[in-house]
Amino acid sequence: MALLDYRPAVTEPARQLIERARTLSALLARHGEEAERLRQPHDDVIRALREAGIFELMVPRCFGGLELDLDTFLEVGLALAEGDASMAWVTTFYIEHNWMICQFPEAFQREIFSDRTHVLAPASVSPAGQARPEGDGFVLSGRWKWGTGVVHADWVMVSAMVTGPDDAPAVPRLFALPRDAVTVEDTWYVDGMAGTGSHDIVIEEARVPSERSADFLAMVNGRATGARIHEGPLYRTPMIPILALAASMPAVGQARAAVRAFRDRLADRILFGTPGIRQADKPAAQIRLARAEIEARQAELLMRDVVAEVMALRERATVADRIRWTASLACAVDASKRILQSIGEASGASAHFLSHPLQRSLRDVNVMACHVVFDLDQRLEMHGRAMLGLEAAGIA
Repeated sequence: MALLDYRPAVTEPARQLIERARTLSALLARHGEEAERLRQPHDDVIRALREAGIFELMVPRCFGGLELDLDTFLEVGLALAEGDASMAWVTTFYIEHNWMICQFPEAFQREIFSDRTHVLAPASVSPAGQARPEGDGFVLSGRWKWGTGVVHADWVMVSAMVTGPDDAPAVPRLFALPRDAVTVEDTWYVDGMAGTGSHDIVIEEARVPSERSADFLAMVNGRATGARIHEGPLYRTPMIPILALAASMPAVGQARAAVRAFRDRLADRILFGTPGIRQADKPAAQIRLARAEIEARQAELLMRDVVAEVMALRERATVADRIRWTASLACAVDASKRILQSIGEASGASAHFLSHPLQRSLRDVNVMACHVVFDLDQRLEMHGRAMLGLEAAGIA
């Protein structure tokens, strides 16, 4: 599908939500430094996002949500990302995790949304725990890192390998537990993305009813419960492209904002030793600015092209399609990281103060790019193997 086939959301609910996100971007920027110092999202930002209905983006209308699609998700995520990478990261994952809740058994969905229109829940999809069947449910134990969103969580989702009978291989399942059923350990001391508060989640011998668990591989393939009980095509979408989109928007949005800030900074900055000569008058600065703007646009267009294809194909996508989508988003994040590095090199020593927004952007996106879904070598290898008709290792 060509880039020009993409059309942004035009429905009135989508337009209103995108406008609210653009307005809230300034609030994220204002509280970014304090969130980094506190090592968690700012309470005022969480409250404002709740009131704006941001977290209801992917919740079905039958549960009081907006039931908007990935094109609106993209616009909202990019707008928020221009304000602060860490808070945008938490927000896009909170949105995506509501979609994940809608892939659990219908009884659990009705329980969750009986008294609310969204849930705040971290989701650790790496199967770091173990679960064993017991009665009409499971007994779950383990430790999960990267608990993004756990500070303000209502519920928690974690993935574990379920031991089968006799010699049957263990299979991954996703489990949901109330926040008070888990222990959160304060482990989030990092050099970037500090404002996400992504602490460890520890669970010891917790009893989880079967309706609070979901088939992880069915979710990956867009064929979990939500695909059967909800009419909207969003709920037939494979999981990994949605996850990768949620994780990539903060980087691309930050690159987009950094280019504008760099342009404005060039007009005012006088270089030492060159009285009366602005940095904007230097050809080298002009070239660097132009390259950064074009590369940021390329990253954004690549992301938009992925969204258009995902929406067109959904569960009909081949494994090769899904591998290419994730590799494309990994490339967009890598490009965003390099854009920020280039702008940082040309922004002078003042940009290295810890309080400078560019310094925080650099730290945040460097850490963000380390997410396993953005392991560029692995993603490009998988894509190359798929292009050659070879079997790909890993989940796509």
